[in-house]
Parts: sequence; C-alpha cells; structure tokens
Amino acid sequence: MLARSASKVLRQRSTQSLFHFRGCLNAQHDSSLRHLATQVHQQIPASVDDKALIALFDQPKSTFRSSPLSTTGLFGHSSLTHPAALISLANATLVRAQLLTDRILRARESRSELLKVVKNLDRLSDMLCGVIDLAELVRNAHPERMWVDAANKAYEVLCEFMNVLNTHVGLYEVLKAVLSDPSIVKTLSPEAHQTALIFWRDFEKSGIDLPPAERSKFVSLSTDILVLGRKFLEGTNAPRPPASINASELAGLKDKGMGVRLQLQAHFTKRDLHVYPGSLQAHMIMRSAPSEEPRRRVYIAANSSTPEQIEVLETLLRKRAELARLVGKESFAHMTLDDKMAKTPENVDNFLDALLSHTRPFARRALHTLSQRKQAHHGLQSLPVIQAWDRDFYCPPEPPAPPIPLPPLTLGTVFMGLSRLFQHLYGISLRPAGSLSGEVWHSDVHKLEVVDEDLGVIGWIYADLFARRGKASGAAHYTVRCSRRTDDDDEVHDGSQEGAEPYIEEYTKFDSVKRHRLPNQDGVFQLPLVVLLCEFARPTISSGPTILEWHEVLTLFHEMGHAMHSMIGRTEYQNVAGTRCATDFVELPSILMEHFLNSPDVLSLFDSEGSNAPRRLGNVHSDPCHAIDTYSQILLAVLDQSYHSVNVLHPCFNSTDELAQLHNTRGLIPHVQGTSFQTQFGHLFGYGATYYSYLLDRAIASRVWNKVFRSKPLDRTLGSKYKHQVLQYGGGRDPWVMVSTLLDAPELAEGDKRAMREVGHWKIEDEVGQSGRH
Repeated sequence: MLARSASKVLRQRSTQSLFHFRGCLNAQHDSSLRHLATQVHQQIPASVDDKALIALFDQPKSTFRSSPLSTTGLFGHSSLTHPAALISLANATLVRAQLLTDRILRARESRSELLKVVKNLDRLSDMLCGVIDLAELVRNAHPERMWVDAANKAYEVLCEFMNVLNTHVGLYEVLKAVLSDPSIVKTLSPEAHQTALIFWRDFEKSGIDLPPAERSKFVSLSTDILVLGRKFLEGTNAPRPPASINASELAGLKDKGMGVRLQLQAHFTKRDLHVYPGSLQAHMIMRSAPSEEPRRRVYIAANSSTPEQIEVLETLLRKRAELARLVGKESFAHMTLDDKMAKTPENVDNFLDALLSHTRPFARRALHTLSQRKQAHHGLQSLPVIQAWDRDFYCPPEPPAPPIPLPPLTLGTVFMGLSRLFQHLYGISLRPAGSLSGEVWHSDVHKLEVVDEDLGVIGWIYADLFARRGKASGAAHYTVRCSRRTDDDDEVHDGSQEGAEPYIEEYTKFDSVKRHRLPNQDGVFQLPLVVLLCEFARPTISSGPTILEWHEVLTLFHEMGHAMHSMIGRTEYQNVAGTRCATDFVELPSILMEHFLNSPDVLSLFDSEGSNAPRRLGNVHSDPCHAIDTYSQILLAVLDQSYHSVNVLHPCFNSTDELAQLHNTRGLIPHVQGTSFQTQFGHLFGYGATYYSYLLDRAIASRVWNKVFRSKPLDRTLGSKYKHQVLQYGGGRDPWVMVSTLLDAPELAEGDKRAMREVGHWKIEDEVGQSGRH
C-alpha cells in the first residue's frame, strides 16, 4: 500500500486490577526502596533531568506556555491553529501527492527517474501517512468536536485517494519495470529493496493484476468486507440480554455487602433479578456465588449471540475466503500470512501445536487443582468436571503484582526509571520540553525530548496519559511522524501545474517543520514523533501525584517499548520505520520491555536517592490458573486459523459448531451448549488470521530476556547489540534474521516450519510478574 494504515499500536486494557496502592510518598517511598537493597549494582543519584521528569508528571500543573508571543499550531505546525486548517492541509496534500504520482507514472521515460521510483513511492506514502496519521490521533484524542470532525473529514479524503493509488495499474507497472531490471535492483540498498517488495506485495494483495471484471469484483468484495467488519465490531460490544436470577440462589455470597443489596432489591421488586452480562453484579456472581446455577445462567447470557450476529461473522469469513481465491490464494490465511514472519498457515499450525503441547500439562495441573476445590466444596466422592462457569469461582483472577514488595510508585518516578533504563541500554534519555501555546491539544499533554548522548535530540514523545471524557479508551502508541531521510528528495523535479502553487506552498511549509540535521551524521532526516495515550488518574493538589498500580506500570513499559522502537528505528524509508514492520513482529520490543520489570536491578532505578539493587526476588506473586488462560488464548489463535481456512467455503460451515468441536477435542473445559462466544471475538476482524502474533512475540520476548538480558539487564554492550541488530532496522530487515542474530541461533534464520515449531517449544513468558495477564 502506498499509504500504509495509520501506525497505531493498541494494548488491551487490563480489567483485573482490584487493589489501589495509595499511601505516603516522598521519604517513605525512597526509604523503602533503600531498605530492599543489597550489594549488586550501584546507582547514581537523580540527575537534573530525572528530577525534572518527576516534577513534570507528579505536580498538577500544565507545562505549556500560554503567552501570545509564543504560539504555534498542533505539533509545531504554524498553520494548524484551527480545525479548518486541517482540512485545508488535506486538500493541499492531495494536490502535492498527485504531482508526485504523475512524476512516478512518467518514470519509464528515463533511467534516472526509474532509479528514483522506490524513493518517490516512499515519499508519496509519507505525504499521505503524515496527514492521515496526524488526523487519526486528533480524532481519538482531541477534546473539541470541531477538531474531531475536521480530522474525520481529512482522514476520509486522503484514505479515499490512498485506495485509488493502491489499485493504480500505472504505478504497479512502473514498479514492475524497476524490479524486473537487475541493473536497477543492484543499486537498491537492502532497506530500499525491502521497501520496494512491500509496495509490490501490497499492490498484488489489492488484485492489481486481475482482468477488469475480476478487479471490479475484488473492489466490491473489499467494500463488503469493510462494511461487514464494522457491523461485526458493533455486535461485539452490543449488550447481551440479562440472566434471570432468583434471590434465593444467591445465598452465601462471599461478597456480603453486594449479596445483601441484591437480596433487598429482589425483596422490594417482588421478582427475579435481571443481571446484565458485564455488570458489577455479574462479575460478583461469577466469582462468589456458591450455587452453580446462577453462575451457569450468567455465563450463558454473557456468551449468547443473535442469529444476525452469527450471520454477519460467517458472511464476513466467506467474503474473505472468496477474496483470497480471487487473487489465486488457497485461503484468506494464505493471502494474509504471505509477508508475515509465519509465512504460511502450516507454519502457524506448527507453532500453535507445539505451544499447546508445551502448555497442556501445566494447564491440566491447574485444572486438576480446580477440580479438587470443587470436589471439596460440594463434598463429592470423585473429582467433578470443571465447567466454564467454575473458572472464576474456584480460581478468582488476581491482579498483576511486582516480583518484590514495592512502595507506591508515582508516574514521575516510573518515567525517571524508564529514562535511566534507556540510558543504561542505549545511551538515550528522556528530557522534559516545554510546549508552545497551540502545540498540544490539552493541558494534560506533556512533551518529552528523546536525547541520544552522541546525536542529541532524535525524536519527541507527546504523553497524553490522564483519563478524560471523550478520549479514546485503552492504551495506545500513535506514530504521528516516521523517520525518513529527506535531503535526497529531489522535489524540484516533481513538477507543477496551473493553480497549484498555493497548495504546494502550504504543504511545503507543513513538511519543512519535520526536517532536521543531526550532529555526527550525514543527511537531513524527518525525526520520529509519537503520542502515547493512557487513562491514568490525574494528579491533583488535594490528593497529590498519580500513583500507578502494577498493571499500569506494565502498560507504560509496554507502550514505551513501542515508542523506543519508533525512535531507534530511524530508517531512511518511512515505510519500514520503527513499528512499521510485520504484524507478528511489532509486539516483540514492547513485550520485552515488560520483562525488564522482573529485574531487581531495573526496579532500583525507581529510587531517586541512589541505592543498591536487591540481590534476590521476594515472594513471587503467582496466579495458579494462569496456564488455563494461556491455553485458552492459544485455542483462540487456533480458532482464528480455522475461521480463515478453506473450511469456511464448505456449504455446511457453522462457526458455532467449529468452536464447539475445538473446545471438545483440544480444549480443557467443555463447550457450553447454547453459547457462541465467537461473535464477541473482536480480533477476528482487525487481526484476521494473525491472532497468533501476540503469542509468537511473547515466546520470542521471553527467550530474548532469558538468553540475553536476564543476568545483565543494565549492560550497555547487550543493549547496543539489541539496538543495532533489531531496533534500528524497523521493518527494513527480515525479522527472523534479526532474532536469529540476537539469540545466536542460526537455525531460526530461515523462518520455516522448523523455526516456528522451535519457538512453540519455548516458554511463552517468564515466570515472574506475569500473572493475571492475557
């Protein structure tokens, strides 16, 4: 695709956190960390920048300047001071992109222009992505409706043009001429060649070489899939009908307060209780109702579907299969996986089979424990079968917890720890930067410079971390601007046309802000700019700084893993910069960051006074049923593969029967008749045929942590190895080559079925600090 989808990496918000770490800070905080310490790794006291980070995030005041003499627009673009300017920019970008498109289409007129085709295609992609990604951020984060509406309009206008380019036969023929000429291919750097191949594959996936009638059908199917996908996602969040529960069935609830309230409610209404799936009452019943029947009814209600919801999903799956057949692929999975690490569905099956085999004994052991608890609870003579509604009652999900006891951690302290960790590993630190009036979209947003000890500022992170009404939920990393080399753009030969000058001038002004020359480095680069969105509690004068629960610390480390991938993956081509890499590789850096929180050496970085890290871990928090949840997630990945196989084109295909058969043949807990969870499995749309990706990256991240970083998590030599062998390439190098080099495992380099099966045999995660996470 000439304009790849907006580089947004989402993280599912944890809903398992039950405990709120609140308490005294400052002296008690530092004293507690120092008392944990023994003689391992001496830390230096907090630097000026460390203290500035703490002050920035822990003191409830804005850092943007409101002086009328220091004003700008969003992200420093002087024109973006009002919503209409965003629409105007989109229109100017269209004109500018059309001129470059025309230049590429004329490239076969001279060899010199053919040599610049890959560069110009990447420039064209950047023109569109630079505004599309900005608009994507604005429509998810800006508090003002007019800005959101303008962002939606700009996004739609440019995406429509992008779709035209993605099926543009002329552009495809020009790229084909380039890749068919060995003498030109020899001139391409490895990164440029990888970029060209990405364009080529995306063109082919768009049915570019089909005859006109079949191309028309391809476009029609693609539109149908988009419409059905949106309808399916709406259905995943649609409210389910309530379960009818008699108050007498709730006798003996572990939650006494809630039990009394429900009993009183039933008494005054003189009827059965209507318990809605997802409600506080439903969660309470599933976790604390001694009687099995109310739990069974709540479970069935929560996992029900209407015939219409099932039909939408199955039609979506069939349309995808038809689309794949149209472009000559056996199934949608075959079409989707062609440019992923996995390469083929067979390789994914090898990975998942190995993973199931490895996880099954641990999951069965946990299930046996639950069965023993159920036996004791009911006073049975033999071990009973654990049903789906028993899981939370006999093994209530527990929130994640640190591997050692820690005092409350403020948001500023955690950012200080992150900066110190990056300094140890990469020679990179975070530094607060003031933002001008109009540069950010809310006073909560804080700007950070990412500073390399040799190169100076290499990018910016805008942290929008506090919950507010109207803001997109969950945590996310948005790449608003990618890395790209710009001094060889050769814009003067893009041409012009009558009446285009004002548009060219407007776009040029927008583009010029993004260009920077770094010390000790050749060339001028577009430096990366990312935004982190989270939903933490806002600090206030009365309650003090934000105290993060442990799952929030994990979330922040995860998102900063994406951010550093964007910062360090400063490639010459934006189409392979940072997180613009294979779907089944993009989570590796972020998941690996979570593993660093298992290290006492890393946890000592949260101490602003300077002390030694604790030698040993304390009592490790462990969710005894975590293996059951991991096994269930693997089964969902298997289901995703099945739903995107050739099976869906069989006249008798039934998504519920497929789910039931999977659970009854390879699962741990029997399928419940009358349920159809698949209509709530939202990842089937966004991650169709690639849901295995998170599992694959968890397994690889665990291996990298154990083999590379565990014994020396703050070692600069190891950090530099990871930085220069993985992160700096973004998506410009084969992920298998990067992983095999990092792990000194040449047998992985081919990324074949043997490699996938090998990864499937690895531990999917480190045993410390990962409990309660899905």
